[in-house]
Amino acid sequence: MAFLNILVEQRAAVGLIRLNRPAVHNALNDALMTELGQALLAFEADERIRAVVITGNDKAFAAGADLSELQFKGFADVYLEDFVTANWETVTRCRKPVIAAVAGLALGGGCELAMMCDMVIAADNARFGQPEVKVGTLPGAGGTQRLTRAIGKAKAMDLCLTGRFMEVDEAERCGLISRVVPLADLLDEALAVAAQIAAHPAIAVKLNKEAVNRAFETTLAEGVQFERRLMHASFASQDQKEGMQAFAQKRQPVWTHR
Repeated sequence: MAFLNILVEQRAAVGLIRLNRPAVHNALNDALMTELGQALLAFEADERIRAVVITGNDKAFAAGADLSELQFKGFADVYLEDFVTANWETVTRCRKPVIAAVAGLALGGGCELAMMCDMVIAADNARFGQPEVKVGTLPGAGGTQRLTRAIGKAKAMDLCLTGRFMEVDEAERCGLISRVVPLADLLDEALAVAAQIAAHPAIAVKLNKEAVNRAFETTLAEGVQFERRLMHASFASQDQKEGMQAFAQKRQPVWTHR
């Protein structure tokens, strides 16, 4: 499949997607988000791929939605075309783990895209923000909701109401990102983490992802009950038997991902 706005490759069991509109700091337009969704769905369908990395370039993960597409649209336009909902949220429906490798700017829709991923690994030059208030609107791809869940009301209000940028050290301190690495090591680190995840049994990885995500959608009691049932269900998999028996026998497990 040929893409104009992203670069796609496979690194063993890891799928790599690079946002590729460097002239506009990877601003997210309709075409790019459609291609990103297509690439993610292709990796989802490929049994050889067990984890995905999304990245940009050294200067920008993504600097937000492409305002050149949006500046003259009215309510009827964005409502009828179902802006954002139509093609921005494929990453949230991926069952395989998706890692955002963020360098430079992750602003507006770029910050929201990173937060849709399961992990965010950031370079030491990364900057995050939801500056939509500066152009007369508010985050519309989950920014006010995921940001608040990640860093709390006080910090989310701070970023959304002032439009200021959050430097990477503050982002890590607040729990927005998983880890910080030197810029030169960013992609290698993200690919290594993805490869580590891909080396685990695929069923167990998906069950873990599903259970953690459930924590944001339900009460503690219901979440713990959901977790318990998924743990019980894992005992029906071949890899659970192999993993526990290999541990007991002091040998390396051989996964079948079944």
